[in-house]
Amino acid sequence: MPWVTRSKTPESTRQRILDTAERMFAEHGVFSVSNRQISDEAGLGNNTAVSYHFGSKAELLRAIYLRHSEPTELLRDQALERHAGSTDLRDWLTCFVRPFTDHLASLGPNSWYARFVAQLMTEPKLRELGLVQVGQTSSQRTVSEGLHRCLPDLTPAVRAERDEMARVLIVHMCARREQDLPDDSTEVWNSTATALIDALAGLYEAPATPR
Repeated sequence: MPWVTRSKTPESTRQRILDTAERMFAEHGVFSVSNRQISDEAGLGNNTAVSYHFGSKAELLRAIYLRHSEPTELLRDQALERHAGSTDLRDWLTCFVRPFTDHLASLGPNSWYARFVAQLMTEPKLRELGLVQVGQTSSQRTVSEGLHRCLPDLTPAVRAERDEMARVLIVHMCARREQDLPDDSTEVWNSTATALIDALAGLYEAPATPR
C-alpha cells in the first residue's frame, strides 16, 4: 500500500540527508557544499529537501553532531563508572580518548565523522556557532576535573592550554586514521587510542617553562 511506504519517508529522508551531508562536508568542507548539492547527491528530487527538514545549514550541522555526540557521551559515562575516584592520569586520559575512538569503531569502515569534526574544529566561523560543545557536558567536566587533579604542578592556564592541544591532536589524528580504514577497523581504533593516550600522557606531564 503506497501510504505505508510514504509514512516512513520523512525519517528515512532525514537520515539520507544526514548521511550524505556528513560525507560531503567531511570530503569537501562545509562551505564548499550547498544544500542543493546535498539533495542531488542524496537522490532527492526536491532541491529544497534539506531546508524543509533542517532549516538552516547550522541546524543541519548541529543534527549531524548530536547524533554522534549522544552515543559518545554514553560511552564516556560508562568509562567514568569504571575509573571514578582514580588518581592515575592514564585512567582519566582513557575517559578523554576512548569514548571518541570507540564510537568511531562502532561506525565501521565507512566512517566520516572524525573528518567532519575536524572541519568543525578548524573553521573559525563554525567554532563561533558553538556547534562542538567541548567541555560543556557534565561527564566532560568530570573528566577534565579528574585529569587536572593529577596535574597539581601546572597552572590553570597551562592545563587549559594543554586541554586544547589534546583535543586538536585527538580529532586530527583520528581524521587521518579514518581516511584509509580496513574492513575490520576495530583494531585500528584500539591502537590509535593507545597511541593517543601514550602521547597525551607525555604532553600533560611535560614541564612548563615559566612565562
